[in-house]
Amino acid sequence: MSPHRPRLEYFNPADLSWTDHRGFCHSVDGMHAAPHGLYVERVVDNPKYHYIESWLLPDLGLRATVYHLRPGHDRGQTYYLDIGDYGPVNGGKKWRAESYYLHVVARPGQAPELLGIDELLTSHAAGHFDTHRTHRAIEHAAAVVDGIAGCDHDVDRWLAAKGVVLTWL
Repeated sequence: MSPHRPRLEYFNPADLSWTDHRGFCHSVDGMHAAPHGLYVERVVDNPKYHYIESWLLPDLGLRATVYHLRPGHDRGQTYYLDIGDYGPVNGGKKWRAESYYLHVVARPGQAPELLGIDELLTSHAAGHFDTHRTHRAIEHAAAVVDGIAGCDHDVDRWLAAKGVVLTWL
């Protein structure tokens, strides 16, 4: 695995656009801000899934994503939680998303799974992430896993305990 810098993305609610980490601008189907974050929905051309919904949650340092899977590709995945730094910029006109490599895959009734530690440590070794930030990211991811597990492996229940109730299609 080759190291890379944290992935930066930008979201513009005014023109319903998303700029991916490679700098390509894409249109999205819907985007709106709420007190706890920014909601984004979009159609995708992918053989496994056809639609993605995400919430950028600044106070929780998370992006919560639900993939709407095509028939035959059900993995039982309910949430994909990216650990990172998410929030408004430019006076709230745009939103910035910086992923810290770590992802928690949460399925109902199953222990959450933490992925991406190898990628984070490789990027840390390459100097893209300092030691303090690396430790903070790992501690945050562990707290998310622990929190979900402590709520009977129910992401919605864990989020509600944090004061966040998400709406999905």
